[in-house]
Amino acid sequence: MTSSFEFPAFPAPRLSDAERDRALGQLREGAALGKLSHDTFLRRMELALVARRSEDLAVLTADLQGRGGRESPWTRRLFGWVGRVSAVRVGVRRAWAAEKLPRLLLPHPSAGVLRIGRDPGSGLRLTHETVSRVHAELSLRDGAWVLKDLGSTNGTTVNGHRVTGSAVVRDGDQIGFGEMVFRLAAN
Repeated sequence: MTSSFEFPAFPAPRLSDAERDRALGQLREGAALGKLSHDTFLRRMELALVARRSEDLAVLTADLQGRGGRESPWTRRLFGWVGRVSAVRVGVRRAWAAEKLPRLLLPHPSAGVLRIGRDPGSGLRLTHETVSRVHAELSLRDGAWVLKDLGSTNGTTVNGHRVTGSAVVRDGDQIGFGEMVFRLAAN
């Protein structure tokens, strides 16, 4: 009687983030050097992001290896420099594209309390659906402007932080009522 033994196949070791990053870098370099068309680059990037084994990544980058898979130190420096310049460009573009917030002028100190909400009787009427009927109030107390949430449904924020109760606000602060956001400005 013949018996055969089968050993269970061990799963391939999981890809490390460094291996995946290295392959993605090689794909970016290949596209930058014109070795890959735009569509090929995008498809290979998708495949690299879902690859489970080192062999899968090797197949995606095999035709991009130059001179035995090693690039010159000069090429590495050049691509590093281009990457840094590109990162600065992206940062500047994001800064210019940042949301330009409408200004909300602080009321005259003698005005008293400024009620903010959808209610027609509010001193500052905001008709957006995320603003409560009686949303918040802005008042001057002891020389400081104080913004108080009046139990609004969608909240009041100061510089991205939700106000529970009241908060001191200053010229230049970003304040939000529901989804409506403003930049406080002195007269």
